[in-house]
Amino acid sequence: MALSQSTIQLQEQKLRELLVYLSQNSPYYREMFDKQAIDISSVRTLADLIKLPTTEKDDLQNRNDDFLCVPRGKIIEYTSTSGTLGSPVTVPLTENDLLRLAENEHNSFRIADGRPNDVYQLMLTLDRQFMAGIAYYSGIRKMGASIIRLGPGVPSLQWETIKRLKPTAIVAVPSFILKLIAFAKANGINMNSTSVKKAICIGENIRNTDLSLNMLGKKITEEWDIQLFSTYASTEMQTAFTECVAGKGGHHQPELVIVELLGEDDQPVPPNTPGEVTITTLGVEAMPLLRYKTGDICTYMDEPCACGRDSLRLSPLIGRKKQMIKFKGTTLYPPALFDLLNEREEILDFVIEIYSDEIGLDQVQLYLVPADNSDECDHRIRAYLQARLRVSPMIKYLTAEEMVKIQFPEAGRKAVKFVDKR
Repeated sequence: MALSQSTIQLQEQKLRELLVYLSQNSPYYREMFDKQAIDISSVRTLADLIKLPTTEKDDLQNRNDDFLCVPRGKIIEYTSTSGTLGSPVTVPLTENDLLRLAENEHNSFRIADGRPNDVYQLMLTLDRQFMAGIAYYSGIRKMGASIIRLGPGVPSLQWETIKRLKPTAIVAVPSFILKLIAFAKANGINMNSTSVKKAICIGENIRNTDLSLNMLGKKITEEWDIQLFSTYASTEMQTAFTECVAGKGGHHQPELVIVELLGEDDQPVPPNTPGEVTITTLGVEAMPLLRYKTGDICTYMDEPCACGRDSLRLSPLIGRKKQMIKFKGTTLYPPALFDLLNEREEILDFVIEIYSDEIGLDQVQLYLVPADNSDECDHRIRAYLQARLRVSPMIKYLTAEEMVKIQFPEAGRKAVKFVDKR
């Protein structure tokens, strides 16, 4: 992967320091090194990484406390994963980890054309152990820009605040930006006369794998003349991959994380080939991870970017390994289904539910809010899905109120669009 020699040397030095740190402080990794007779001194270079076993999400879920490398008295904040693929994982942070997190997001916002004179309206959860909320807040502060902590939802309040405080940028889930647009159109608000010029998009893809805008991205930009910046991150890696103005993939921050993309054989894949994002955190104190397989499938590009950065870039998320669906002979990933459902004006909102039938085969149930309850609307939706998927999932129509109850279960912090009951 195209890193400068000095960057490779920095990563390798930090890797060697991490291995010593884990062997001294991590119950989980110390046990793994002992059981598998791993000589950490033999791992000197990035090419040596393949000598080491990978860590899986199940390991984190089953032995969460054994990954902790510091006394509990040193922990400043407890965050947790959202539990998308099972029970949530607690990720504690020390003071140094919080400073590293701020550095990560400071870099990310700068990559996404952030400037000290920007004003960011945060349309996202800032509580409920959500790491990203505190990360965005800390990174914007470090950059010297201004922050409006408004939280998620309530389009009327978002627009009133935009009018009053004049933010230059928003940080939001793309599907919520569509709700902002719908509210603006219904209430005579001229979006393009407001102060907002860019949106940092979190939690959902706005691009296809060829990096063109997907239907969600197109729907936003066709109505609202703002620049969109895509992001990819996870709580466990405590690091983000963020797009620059070129919009050609999320930029790697090599001083904060080593990234590998591994194929089914656990060997590194070449550029533009789908692989599982596997990360080794650098500079994390409380819960560092070594060759952690995120379960996320992406590709990477290693040619220099138009912005001048030469570190690799990750594609939009193709799918999650555990969420792959085999439905009537067709292989599907949730992001592709999201794109299909976002394309249709007849579908106002949706949740995808996957379950196993009595003989263990995957079945797909779609919960949809239709534009209207006519037979004609139903026929158009079914014909479209049959044409695009070549198979027919089960469909249940809901009201907008019923959909909210499914998307926001008690204690949930973000809208649930995919439910896996297998």
